[in-house]
Amino acid sequence: MSIANKNLKYLRKLRGWTQEEFAQKLRIKRSLLGAYEEERAEPRIEVLEAVADMFKLTLDDLLRKDVSDNKTTSYIAKRRAQKLSGGRTDIPFVPVKAAAGYLNGYGDPEFIDELNTFTLPMLSGGDYRAFEILGDSMMPTPSGSVIVGERVQSLEEIKTNHTYIVVSKSEGIVYKRILKNNRQKNKLTLVSDNPAYQPYTINSDDVLEVWQAQMILSKANTQQRWDVNQLASLVNNLQQQVSTLKKRMN
Repeated sequence: MSIANKNLKYLRKLRGWTQEEFAQKLRIKRSLLGAYEEERAEPRIEVLEAVADMFKLTLDDLLRKDVSDNKTTSYIAKRRAQKLSGGRTDIPFVPVKAAAGYLNGYGDPEFIDELNTFTLPMLSGGDYRAFEILGDSMMPTPSGSVIVGERVQSLEEIKTNHTYIVVSKSEGIVYKRILKNNRQKNKLTLVSDNPAYQPYTINSDDVLEVWQAQMILSKANTQQRWDVNQLASLVNNLQQQVSTLKKRMN
């Protein structure tokens, strides 16, 4: 495969895009992008220019350098150096559409460097990551909220009944409260704030990452409201769940 063809495929996968998504961004047909990646056609100069602008590369980088090679002075290495020299706490953002790619690339510095980032003036000096969540299992936190979490280095640091982003092999990326069972240290119980969802248990060995929630970012006017009857029903449901959990843990 030629360098340019290989670079196109590498850059697409680095962002976690499908061929259809990348083709739309380049304003070409998916079949044409497939032909480029499979080296059945040479990328047109206007396509390479669009890719260069998108990834802050030069045409020389695309045509002559293997950008996946860490030994070369790639744009990825330059971006990492710029971030470190800036002294800012950049927070990588994992949107829902990148969740599947994150499970494969969470430990790859190059994948993380390609995630969009933002900063928050009230957070500094830590290792933070932001995750978009969907669904109503953690209501009143609304669906579509972004949870900013700080990395938990060891499961021993988890504080029971606090909220965390848990990345696991079996459940993917979830936002839950964690209950620790002192009798079964190899298991974690994940609990939703919405009592309509039953708690469940996962094995500690299944956990890839844990991020303790520090901030919740959500759109204005999306906060869920409860009426009195709903609250009464939910409280009763929650009491039943707590009783069940106590029996299991004892």
